[in-house]
Amino acid sequence: MKRVIIGLSGGVDSSVAAYLLMEQGYEVIGLFMKNWHDDSVTISNECPWLDDSNDAMLVAEKLGIPFQTVDLSEQYKERIVDYMFNEYEKGRTPNPDVLCNREIKFDVFMKIALDLGADYVATGHYCRKGTIQKDGEAIYQLLAGVDGNKDQSYFLCQLSQAQLAKSLFPIGELTKPEVREIAAKLDLVTADKKDSQGLCFIGKVKLPDFLQQQLKPKEGVIVEVSSDQSIYDREEPEFNSVEEKLAYLSRKIDYKIDLGKIVGKHQGAHYFTKGQRKGLGVGGTVEPLFVIDTDVKENVIYTGQGKEHPGLYKKALFVSNEELHWVREDLELNNGETLEVQARIRYRQALESATLYKVENGMYVSFENYQSAITEGQFVAWYLEDELIGSGVIS
Repeated sequence: MKRVIIGLSGGVDSSVAAYLLMEQGYEVIGLFMKNWHDDSVTISNECPWLDDSNDAMLVAEKLGIPFQTVDLSEQYKERIVDYMFNEYEKGRTPNPDVLCNREIKFDVFMKIALDLGADYVATGHYCRKGTIQKDGEAIYQLLAGVDGNKDQSYFLCQLSQAQLAKSLFPIGELTKPEVREIAAKLDLVTADKKDSQGLCFIGKVKLPDFLQQQLKPKEGVIVEVSSDQSIYDREEPEFNSVEEKLAYLSRKIDYKIDLGKIVGKHQGAHYFTKGQRKGLGVGGTVEPLFVIDTDVKENVIYTGQGKEHPGLYKKALFVSNEELHWVREDLELNNGETLEVQARIRYRQALESATLYKVENGMYVSFENYQSAITEGQFVAWYLEDELIGSGVIS
């Protein structure tokens, strides 16, 4: 009998995933990952991980499977938290959920599980795994979950063939309502539990509050840039090559304070991210202000009025070779090659038509339509139909 170790998070998805694995005849063991216990930063006095680990234990008891807790907070701090602050200080916006999967659940956690004799590791993600044969080799596919509202393939966009080989996603064929229905039938304590919000480690803490405790506040100015500035002229210059054009389309505009007017003050540019509207505290504009860029070196936030402001839109982005990842290594592009794909630059965004262009030092992703708030440090993921084949960090 094959042994599967499932990450029980104390939520409804992993609870039902555990049950489905039992139904499929696996020997199932539940493991709860404790990722965080620095009480100095839990702002509310609730301690969510205790409630969650308790719920996970009750579910394991109800299903009659062995259960234990593993403390991964040290690796978590090193691989996720430190990385995040490092990124914020560089003025980039990291995605902790994608990293948590790559570095913790499917790496540190997976190694523990395999040491415990597991054949597979399972999670409650809404995605599916496919297997195809190519030149006599098994190749694993990462496929979108059946529930379009809940598809979480994007969060797994950094997984490798080796990680996928050992992974199972039992609820990928189900919709959320079906999952809740199974949990209710089994009378699981997690059946009506709300989906967890916030980072996968800080519990019920909002990211800016968490950052504020860790990064020192530093007063700076908020500058409003008018949308009719000449830097936004959509007249494209003449290009000698496709690569030159892509470099132009994905360029970062070099904002200077004298391009606009000072409209307010902020407590630190590193707390803000492109496309953000809340938290600026500047009133009196016809349309709300959106962050169009942050300059962490000079500590300046650049904003523009309205969500149609040209400073928010770009048609292309660049991923450097170091930050380029192919889930399907067999589909990797060589220099000069292109591929028509569907892509997204954030979770829950509808897939958009795009073309990949591989160049010497990385890869351009060129969209058919303008994209709002392409954010450095976030992940772009590309798909062929419902299969996620690769991803990269937007540079």
